Amino acid sequence: MSIEPFSEERPWGSFRTFTKNLPSTVKTLFVKHGEAFSLQKHNHRTEFWRVLLGNPEITIGDKIINAKPGDEFHIPLETNHRITATNGDTEVLEISLGEFDEQDIVRIEDKYGRV
Repeated sequence: MSIEPFSEERPWGSFRTFTKNLPSTVKTLFVKHGEAFSLQKHNHRTEFWRVLLGNPEITIGDKIINAKPGDEFHIPLETNHRITATNGDTEVLEISLGEFDEQDIVRIEDKYGRV
């Protein structure tokens, strides 16, 4: 299951649908300038990210992307991923599909000693 955003134009502007009739967990992630969360993966959920603020470095699998506001990413099940706020504070919309549990984090690397 993955998220396929859909946009529709209207006379007054437009709207964007991210999920429709799917169980999901929606969060905003705030990463302080110079910080990063664990290089991690999940066994029971996929994630969709949309950068709202900042120019983070996004790691997905073996790719490292210099992102900007409006960029969107799909993180498949069991794929390593991380957000690093290299160029100022960062805010990212996260929509998770699947069985959501904060304990479903497999840390690969972590600068805070949580591996």
